Amino acid sequence: MGIATSHRIILASASPRRIELLKLAGVSFEVMPADIDETSLPEEEPSKHVLRLAAEKALFVAADKPDCLVIGADTIVFLEGEILGKPANREEAQITLAKLSGRAHEVFTGFCIVQINRGIRICEVVRSSVIFREITPDEISWYAGTPEPYDKAGGYAAQGMSASFIREIHGSYTNVIGLPLCEVIERLKMIGAIDFSEDR
Repeated sequence: MGIATSHRIILASASPRRIELLKLAGVSFEVMPADIDETSLPEEEPSKHVLRLAAEKALFVAADKPDCLVIGADTIVFLEGEILGKPANREEAQITLAKLSGRAHEVFTGFCIVQINRGIRICEVVRSSVIFREITPDEISWYAGTPEPYDKAGGYAAQGMSASFIREIHGSYTNVIGLPLCEVIERLKMIGAIDFSEDR
């Protein structure tokens, strides 16, 4: 049984992880990816970067769908002052994994919920800390040879084969995957967008 919704909900992202997470939560929604420039600005702090892009994604779609609730989100992996993006090739994937090996990094996700005709704009950032164990060269080479690293910030999937690299997660697990479900569902309920009542 799904969650009752009071308005059409649109996810402004084609991310398979975000789509799967919202489906697991029981939310009915549509997918309309936002076509925006995701380049970071010079000296932009991680939290400001993900907030800006989440808002731009949500507003891009909401401009054409003012009656709908639009959810935009952006996730980055941050390691000692460097944003680790999506590896473009095997060499980049190996370099990224070597940087993460045996160290702690942070995952920031900004999300923005917008409904233009009701004047709703809720934007927040969720941060999680992830600690990797030491990853051996053969493991790095093996993982970089799989399809998994190449469409993910930081070049790994916490819910996938690289789960064996993760020693600890402090904070939201779903945030590390790409969408902090706890916070998103709380905000949708707060504004009356979803209803958990069985008497409907």
